[in-house]
Amino acid sequence: MFPHGGGSASFYRPLAKLLPASVEPCIVQYPGREDRLNDPCVHEMTELADAVTAALLPVFDREVVFFGHSMGASVAHEVARRLHARRLRSPALLVTSGRPGPRFQKPGDKHLDDDRLWAEVTRLGGTAPELAASDHLRRLVLPALRADYRLIETYRPPQDGGLQCPVASAAGHCDDEVTADELRGWQDVTSGPFCYRLFPGGHFYLRPEAETVARWLAGLVSAPVPG
Repeated sequence: MFPHGGGSASFYRPLAKLLPASVEPCIVQYPGREDRLNDPCVHEMTELADAVTAALLPVFDREVVFFGHSMGASVAHEVARRLHARRLRSPALLVTSGRPGPRFQKPGDKHLDDDRLWAEVTRLGGTAPELAASDHLRRLVLPALRADYRLIETYRPPQDGGLQCPVASAAGHCDDEVTADELRGWQDVTSGPFCYRLFPGGHFYLRPEAETVARWLAGLVSAPVPG
């Protein structure tokens, strides 16, 4: 599981607990946050994807499914591409969430001052209001948040397909970061089957819809993605 920009492994723990016992969650922790707070943040997608690919190689002694939300969707895609290009064992399924397909992704410019950057992040709803009001949390989170925004806004996704594994995509109905057409753009990345689903909610629909999302993911893991 690959966190969103500014996010950390703990974001996925409520969802991970709802997955069936047959699924063993493995959550990527990017540097510069939580238990990796003192590790230097990464500002380039190439560096991050290379490091995550190397770190995940040992788990491929079993069937692996990638799930990434927002920025994490692009990180998961890049790791899957690296595995495929090196003829290593690819994920059995790539699930992307809250992120347009590569051909719809555009360079951004949210290199805002601290107040406006924090306001942008809290607007999306990924931070509980009581935490968003904490100056201490803001000081801890802003360096990683700014690094992630720089990483994803300078990222130029590949336009070729490149993958053969099934791909599934999801987003919230009210997410103003991605439309249904943009979500369907993930079909371009693979020659394999593709499906998508919209859930109630906005960009961080994963929190209120955790039980429904967990059931959907369990179904994807247990059955082939329909073409």
